[in-house]
Amino acid sequence: MQNRLIALFEETFGRPPSVICRAPGRIEFIGNHTDYNGGEVLGAAIDRGVWVAVAPAEGPRRFRSEFSDTVVEQAGPRQREEGDRAWVNYPTGVLAGMEAFGVTAPEGFDYAVISDLPQGAGLSSSAAIELASGLAFLGLAGAELSRENLVKLGRWAENEFVGVPCGILDQGVSGFGRRDSLVHIDCRGPTFSTVPMPTGVKFWVFNTPSGHALVDGLYAERHRECMAAAEALGVACLADASLEQLENARGLMTVESYSRAKHVISEIARVGAMCAALKSGDFADVGRLLTASHHSSQRDFANSTVQLDWLVDHLIETSGVLGARLTGGGFGGAVMGLATAEFDERAAKKVSQHFAEKFGQSPQVLQLATGNGAERIV
Repeated sequence: MQNRLIALFEETFGRPPSVICRAPGRIEFIGNHTDYNGGEVLGAAIDRGVWVAVAPAEGPRRFRSEFSDTVVEQAGPRQREEGDRAWVNYPTGVLAGMEAFGVTAPEGFDYAVISDLPQGAGLSSSAAIELASGLAFLGLAGAELSRENLVKLGRWAENEFVGVPCGILDQGVSGFGRRDSLVHIDCRGPTFSTVPMPTGVKFWVFNTPSGHALVDGLYAERHRECMAAAEALGVACLADASLEQLENARGLMTVESYSRAKHVISEIARVGAMCAALKSGDFADVGRLLTASHHSSQRDFANSTVQLDWLVDHLIETSGVLGARLTGGGFGGAVMGLATAEFDERAAKKVSQHFAEKFGQSPQVLQLATGNGAERIV
């Protein structure tokens, strides 16, 4: 990846980069839409991600992605881009937020980015580009931020500049990831820690042909419904409420807000139960909790799809699969299955073939391993 990135940079700008950074994508292990509700989440940084190269330059800011031949130039105030140039909003949002974290953002530079994350798969390429860009811009500025503030800077870019009201899960896992571990985040702090990943299991991700898009309003709609439920309950966030309180206040909120809150409150409890199951090595309970999480997302949060539901139902009936759930924001995207070695490439191919027979297209199938968090390479 590093050589590929350098080649793109030199081809575009005629010189080598001075700073290279990478940040991983992530699997949301469990904790669907709990982060912005003040709850707990578990995620895994993966062995795929985003690589960013920069070098100082006179004149405008110039951005190049390997997925486009267009070089996007910006001069003067940082501006939001539209259409096929909208990907630049992620690094630009990081630049826009640096001052709030006490760092003077670099002005003129050349920038190139490559990725081996599939688009729209719910593996959080947005957080990866934010954290890799943040480290790269800090390198240009000769400045440093704590890991926690780097993560918060990435979230600021997503919330305040891009316009997605996400929580800290994606950036937190990409920033604090560690090989052979899960990242646990208590989002009320936020506080970050790691939980050992059990041996003998692996991640399989099935990315459906209909990728997800969170800026189209569905994510923001769920966010509003959760905030309305918290207001009706008289709590600062849904993590402060119990299912009993929710039932008692059911008549004070819409049917939609009640259902969203029911999912979030029960999902927070599942995260706690998952930590206990992982610690005890109870694979059966781990799988049960994963699948219960999906059914809650499907039934109460309404962020699943027919394709995602089919994959979960099919996977959990397949030998070697412990459990399965949608991963990421939902509304399309991908399903994660946690499996033993009994579920192999042949079994995954069979699931893919059955999916194609049902829906006319094959999902992208990825076997993923855990990886380390964001880092500066050069």
